[in-house]
Amino acid sequence: MDDLVISSSLVVRAGDLTERFSRSGGPGGQGVNTADSRVELSYDVAQAPGISPTLRARLLERLSGRLVDGVLTIVASEHRTQLANRRAARERLVEVLGEAAKAPPRKRRPTKPTRGSQERRLAEKKRRGATKQGRQGGWE
Repeated sequence: MDDLVISSSLVVRAGDLTERFSRSGGPGGQGVNTADSRVELSYDVAQAPGISPTLRARLLERLSGRLVDGVLTIVASEHRTQLANRRAARERLVEVLGEAAKAPPRKRRPTKPTRGSQERRLAEKKRRGATKQGRQGGWE
């Protein structure tokens, strides 16, 4: 199979991926006990070449819950054929790595409310207070 392009700064070479095949669980008819259609796709994030140190640190931090000894494993067994499961595992790997490799969001710069928005807020408070004041009737 081909290399996986995650982003402009991250390309996973096909040689860096490890695939294992096993029997898929669930119903499947006659071929259920003979076809190794379940795919485990592994990628060693901690040791893979071609990843910058900052990107590697970001991936290791964001994927820390999914990594075992620095290796990310994706399992696909939803399709009946091995080839379809291989494609699904690769698509999922691209999705997971792409999400983890995104740059952190920009820090929010706090701003002051504008004079107009402050005046509108106070005017609304006064109007609301007047409405409530009008509800306090003297019951005799």
